[in-house]
Amino acid sequence: MAPEQVLTIETRSPEHEHDDEGYSGPATLTVAGRPVEVRVRIEARTEPHDGQLHWFGRVDRNEELSALLGGKAADVLVGTPRGRAEGRIGDVDLWDRYRLTGVGTPPFPLDEPPAPDTD
Repeated sequence: MAPEQVLTIETRSPEHEHDDEGYSGPATLTVAGRPVEVRVRIEARTEPHDGQLHWFGRVDRNEELSALLGGKAADVLVGTPRGRAEGRIGDVDLWDRYRLTGVGTPPFPLDEPPAPDTD
């Protein structure tokens, strides 16, 4: 790396973050009645093809979750400090992170759309 090139990593350590696109932070996944404490990154978007709100993301690597699921998919209840939602977990990537998906209200509050302009 050339001396003039400097790579920096922004360091934030809030307990959780929420913005207009999603949530990143602690969560409890309940699989087959068993709660597992994890960290997640989840986004939500309205899908134009069906008009429904879809939420999706990844669970940070977690040995307890990996042992429980063994690489298989399952129904899951996702709880965050600000909401809960039923979804599906599966699709393990190369880093042993599980994918979360759901349709409808996500496990975190959504920002309200802007008010329409009035004249």
